[in-house]
Amino acid sequence: MTELNKIALQIISNGKGILAADESNGTMTKRLDAVNVTSTPENRLLFRETLFSSESMRECIGGVILFDETINQITSSGKSVPDLISSTGATPGIKVDTGAKILANSSEEKITEGLDGLRERLKTYYKLGARFTKWRGVYSISNKYPSELAIYSNAHALARYSALVQECGMVPIVEPELLMDGDHSAEVCLSKTSEVIKRCFEQLIFHKIDLTGVILKPNMILAGNQSKNKISNEEVSKKTVQCLRDSVPNEVPGIAFLSGGQSEIEATKNLDLINKNNNTEFKMTFSYGRALQQSALKKWSKNNKDIKDTQITFNHRAKMCSLAAQGKWSNELESK
Repeated sequence: MTELNKIALQIISNGKGILAADESNGTMTKRLDAVNVTSTPENRLLFRETLFSSESMRECIGGVILFDETINQITSSGKSVPDLISSTGATPGIKVDTGAKILANSSEEKITEGLDGLRERLKTYYKLGARFTKWRGVYSISNKYPSELAIYSNAHALARYSALVQECGMVPIVEPELLMDGDHSAEVCLSKTSEVIKRCFEQLIFHKIDLTGVILKPNMILAGNQSKNKISNEEVSKKTVQCLRDSVPNEVPGIAFLSGGQSEIEATKNLDLINKNNNTEFKMTFSYGRALQQSALKKWSKNNKDIKDTQITFNHRAKMCSLAAQGKWSNELESK
């Protein structure tokens, strides 16, 4: 077992998953504005520190993805944020892309940037305590999209990013996200997601990436949010497992799904059914942002000094996701 494989398995084994707390300051400001909290560095840290010091971090969370501001912050106890996370047994990680920009010669699509100067930034993040990283490629689904150009360009960028990350001794999370915006069917989502994931792994292999030290962060197979032909949760799970079984090389240790705009309960239920129907060797877990934090954020916004109640809310959600990552979740447990 390589060191990278060891780190990857530590993050996603035993029902543990990833807390995606890597919202940019702009995104976090929108989230805080929505619950009438002023977005300051202090408030952003206070909310995140409340989550990172909760009990469920030890049992349910294997890794936390941070944003550049957060990884450099010092908590109220005097520890750095990465040290606080490490003290719970979870692994600190960092988002390293600089965002999706318009793709030249295909103005309706996006390419993720951030490769310039990445090698140096990675060394800094490693010294700060990060042991894994995240880079998100984003794709639209329609009759025309994603285009060959977008599929290739983002796969190439994800592979180059992964090579630099592994060179620095960290595990890359590879996140090709096909957006649920649109009226496409689940069948179209399945076919296009499969194509994108296969192309990503072609590029990863071409760039000599150690696949045993990679975590894939894909979307689930869903009909578009404007589609009139929604499918059942059972169908979502079966199509998602089929997609990954047919598209992901066996060496990859595991898959941590993004929630992609699903509600907390929906994201949990779908993950649970994916694990109940999982006929692969892959560990299937979560890498959720909003679907882990939304209820806790609402609770915290009412009184940000009431740490205990916020943590109780977060602990419940994290426990439900952890059960789902083992195929042990149920509606009855949810409402206890």
